[in-house]
Amino acid sequence: MTKVILPELGEGINKATVSYWYRLEGEKVEEKEDLVELTTDKATFNLPSPCSGKIVSILRKEGEAANVGETLAEIEENS
Repeated sequence: MTKVILPELGEGINKATVSYWYRLEGEKVEEKEDLVELTTDKATFNLPSPCSGKIVSILRKEGEAANVGETLAEIEENS
């Protein structure tokens, strides 16, 4: 199981809000494909999938905030 973790965002930025999921639980995703759009006070950016596989769980819904280092979703990798 691979965790999709909110990465370091830059100096003084320690959280981001989930704007939009490009895939839903149960759907397949390819490595490096845009997975989720995130917004901070300074920017909006897309976080790519760290691997190819099936999204098993989305832990932060659209409109919810997450801190740096928190898990946003879990992906079951293709074997």
